Amino acid sequence: MKQKTTAVLLLIFLILTGCNRSQGGGAGARAAANPGGTADNAVVINRIISTAPSNTEIIIGLGLGNRIIAADKYSMLIPGLPPDIAEIDFFYPDPEAIIGLVPDIIITSEHNVYGAGDDPFRLLKEMGIAVVYLPTSNSIADIYRDIETIAAALDAAEKGQELIQNMNGQINSITAIGSSITVKKSVYFEISPAPNMVSMGRETFLNEMIELIGAQNVFADKTGWIAPGAEAVLERNPDIILTNVNFIDNPIGEIKKRDGFHTIKAVRDNAVYTIDTDSSSRPSQHIILALKQMVHAVYPNYYD
Repeated sequence: MKQKTTAVLLLIFLILTGCNRSQGGGAGARAAANPGGTADNAVVINRIISTAPSNTEIIIGLGLGNRIIAADKYSMLIPGLPPDIAEIDFFYPDPEAIIGLVPDIIITSEHNVYGAGDDPFRLLKEMGIAVVYLPTSNSIADIYRDIETIAAALDAAEKGQELIQNMNGQINSITAIGSSITVKKSVYFEISPAPNMVSMGRETFLNEMIELIGAQNVFADKTGWIAPGAEAVLERNPDIILTNVNFIDNPIGEIKKRDGFHTIKAVRDNAVYTIDTDSSSRPSQHIILALKQMVHAVYPNYYD
């Protein structure tokens, strides 16, 4: 059981990056919000390091992707990055190697401490390099705050507000329809397949997304990221199954072939759907893609 728990925790770190928002990343973010100091002593930020893919997507969304000089390996395939940039280890960033890159600012997440066991950016902060710490986003409001924080740190507040307003407008349009749905379908959302099944309960942005489209998460009585097991899914008998798993062949087929899953309403009705992995895993402006896919999978007759 301990090995399974460790594997599940590692998977969640890889998928969603970061620690709980209550663990104190805000102070670091506020300290770096004006990395250049006063207006009379401003520093032009041309060399950015990003250590998490969600942060990388936000930076690119702000139109500043061309200033990224290094990123974690999970960011490397994100469109908009310059070619041949340096790669930063996701769990064990090397402070000396980072110093050699001469960054103006580092946009990071507290997941780095999970591997290193200590703040790997302490030395860089002592040298005067600005470091922005962003905890994991547990809600859409948290994603808005992350965009605001990164935009403020990179002197792109106006563009940050444009990103937020665009997201908010699309979310409000979906919410207006979702709130009118009275007969709510039950949804099981899977982010890791058997035997180490992972899903989520309340206080996660994916649960919030399920609810705002007018559906009900079958594990909404749980909190955070969970390992439910097959029996729990069978017992809750969801109307719809969504999966963002992309590291096995035919994830839909794998779900349908599990012992006993042929009795689940979603499987009987052939209502098992894939959702884009990156946009449903990374707390950035790109969650809109996953949200639209969820809408059309769960309620195709309600939304245009």
